[in-house]
Amino acid sequence: MSIVKYIFVTGGVASSLGKGIVSASLAKLLQSQDFRVTIQKFDPYINVDPGTLNPYEHGECFVTDDGAETDLDLGHYERFLNVKTSQANNVTTGRIYQTVIEKERRGDFLGKTVQVIPHITNEIKQRMQILGNTGDYDIIITEIGGTVGDIESLPYIESVRQIVYELGDNNSMVIHLTLVPFLSATGELKTKPTQHSVKTLMESGIKADVIVCRTENNLSSDLRDKIALFCNVRREAVIQSIDVETIYDVPLKMLEEGLNKVVIKKLNLKPNSEPNLEQWKSFLKKYKNPKKSIEVALVGKYVELRDSYKSILESLIHAGAYNEVEVKVKSVHSEHLEKEKSIDLLTGFDGIIVAPGFGERGIEGKIKAIAFAREKNIPFFGICLGMQMAVIEYARNVLNFKEANSTEINDKSKYPVIDLMEDQKRLTIKGGTMRLGSWDCKLEKGSMVRGIYKKEIISERHRHRFEFNDFYKNQILHGDLKSVGTNPETGLVEIIEKLNHPWFVGVQFHPEYKSTVSNPHPLFVSFIKASIEASTKTK
Repeated sequence: MSIVKYIFVTGGVASSLGKGIVSASLAKLLQSQDFRVTIQKFDPYINVDPGTLNPYEHGECFVTDDGAETDLDLGHYERFLNVKTSQANNVTTGRIYQTVIEKERRGDFLGKTVQVIPHITNEIKQRMQILGNTGDYDIIITEIGGTVGDIESLPYIESVRQIVYELGDNNSMVIHLTLVPFLSATGELKTKPTQHSVKTLMESGIKADVIVCRTENNLSSDLRDKIALFCNVRREAVIQSIDVETIYDVPLKMLEEGLNKVVIKKLNLKPNSEPNLEQWKSFLKKYKNPKKSIEVALVGKYVELRDSYKSILESLIHAGAYNEVEVKVKSVHSEHLEKEKSIDLLTGFDGIIVAPGFGERGIEGKIKAIAFAREKNIPFFGICLGMQMAVIEYARNVLNFKEANSTEINDKSKYPVIDLMEDQKRLTIKGGTMRLGSWDCKLEKGSMVRGIYKKEIISERHRHRFEFNDFYKNQILHGDLKSVGTNPETGLVEIIEKLNHPWFVGVQFHPEYKSTVSNPHPLFVSFIKASIEASTKTK
């Protein structure tokens, strides 16, 4: 079996420079040359996972097939590579310390003093190599969260130093992403922050093999020479990462810069082919040259931070390119819809999505948006909480169950059409206890969604505590609002569909987690197609 190669990606100067996108872009280039690649993220925060974090804190929580609640960067990894991630692809400081403390409590360390080195670093190194030990991959890319010099990142940086030494030459390398700021007052790009960042990395015992420079302006040949000289890297290993129109341009920019060639040379790899990105280029061509445009409202509770709905927004990009249309998404805060005459905020849209969320804030606004879509025959897509609110809206406004609600919002509701799952009622611990990961769903013959998926059994990812209350199934889902997808084991409602409407679908799961560049999710593709048709009829 060939030796697995390891690439570590660190960041300096500032956070949010795009380590995840650079990592995913490099992985895409290597994958296009027939290497088996995966990416993992090590986050320095002490939360065990992002599952209990407010979306305003850290953006969207991405969920894998095996039920891991992870950093949103894993969504980028899957969207770029079309390769599923898992529990092993995202590790936090909280999980590392939790595991080490549990070992200490069991007596695994035989009474020794437990320390950061070697016990914490050993646990980190072991986690870093889990995927490499499976035999499924040729290359493992490991993104280290945070910025070099942060106290929180020090154990990870030390672990990288040790593992690079242990693996030996040509089996590992370090890519350092840094910022080259432009000072408008002098009209200059400045390399000093990069020099200091690399110096900080070297003080930790790590030499960068490649420096990726995030910049607003092109780096001159002289600046590249200067960075190479002062940062102790080869000239071709100074890679420019300039601001681009879309994140999906980055792999092509990295190809132009020769990042894959530098990596292949350093790791002594032997590719079977030149990079083949024809499908990627085809996607970009359609995305950048749409035949028309439509407007879609995204109704949610966390719209101030676009990363809160990152996977939904990216899924709309994939579906838009597939349909050769520009999808202009406007975020509508559901709380704003609760004000008088606020329904004007939804006028003029070709489609309406009601997004996931938790808690009672903004709920009535979501219900108003769904009523508007239903009554005006606007294509509607309800995801997770959006599906639950669609049931409540229909129960209240069509069936006259005026007090219909979810017990999440009102636990004394006269008609609790959405209720906590039985196995959730006994739980007191919140982290990692929701219905998570992939669950099967059987689609009803003759339903619209069966035609969309073109199969009877599907598998989709979940992240929720509350479900449709089966007690009301015959009372609510018997008219033109139907249950068209159920879990084969539990019988729980997974998908609702409204008849006599251009496109009205609510799903209990999160289809956005499975949409990729090469495989846009069929529900988003169909929703956008319906929105195009609605646009054509009204304009």
